[in-house]
Amino acid sequence: MSRIRGYLLVGAAASLWGLNGAVSKVVLANGLDSSRLTQARVTGAFVGLLGLLLARRPAALRATRSQAAYLIVFGLVGLNGVQLFYFQAIHRLPIGIAVLIEYLAPVLVALYVRFVLGRAIGSRLWASIALVLVGLALMVDVIGGGGSLSSLGVGFALLAALSYALYILMAERLAGARPAEATLCWGFGTAALFWAFAAPLWTFPVSLLGTSVSLGGRLHAIHLPLGLLVGWVVVMGTLIPFAMLVGALVALPATRITLLSTWEPVAGAIIAWAWLTERLAGPQLIGAGLVLAGILVAETTQADNLHNPH
Repeated sequence: MSRIRGYLLVGAAASLWGLNGAVSKVVLANGLDSSRLTQARVTGAFVGLLGLLLARRPAALRATRSQAAYLIVFGLVGLNGVQLFYFQAIHRLPIGIAVLIEYLAPVLVALYVRFVLGRAIGSRLWASIALVLVGLALMVDVIGGGGSLSSLGVGFALLAALSYALYILMAERLAGARPAEATLCWGFGTAALFWAFAAPLWTFPVSLLGTSVSLGGRLHAIHLPLGLLVGWVVVMGTLIPFAMLVGALVALPATRITLLSTWEPVAGAIIAWAWLTERLAGPQLIGAGLVLAGILVAETTQADNLHNPH
């Protein structure tokens, strides 16, 4: 595979995730809460990945006892937390802002490597932190009293960032020992099992799935079954972009893919503006730009220094 095709796959995956934010927001506004949407997403993704692996690489699903314990924590805390807190955040915040805050994870990873593992990172980390802090202050309107954004939504977005940072650190530790798709299958499977106990499948509001709902915003005249939108979240918002990223690994290193995936918050903000008419004030746009710049600096710091952080 050529590098250009790899770039295109990553860009398409990030764009699908950006679009998935808008689709998820419509679902959340029409009766399905964050926990149930998380359950549908992780369960559907697990079933899809399990079917593919059983058909093509069943041996990849094997794990030692110590790996299994690690994978369970990875699924319950890292992967499951990212899904749940992300949905809670976008229900309360503009999509672009929520995803930008979630993408603070690379900064948190760099700080972990610097202060917990004791590895030197370099001056770029401090530049990244400065950009992110100033950008966040503008985004949440600290000077004006912070009234422009939901504080609860910001809190959930920060929890999503913490979960994503844990996800990154745990996934990197397994990267050389297990195929990425098998690791993710275990993670989604663990999360699905958690929700099967926390919210039994027979209590799932299946009747809602047949309801015809408006797409809202500039597409308010279009109505689709809620179940079709949930299916989009599972297939086009999870399985397909993941397959694209796995495919891109043939041509591009993981660090470069992580860097390119920061297109997601930009794509999400553009789609939310075009579809849901979500708008940001001038200072918030400037703040979002500064946060994105800080994320990019942190990502390049990772690419140069964190090839094997463990």
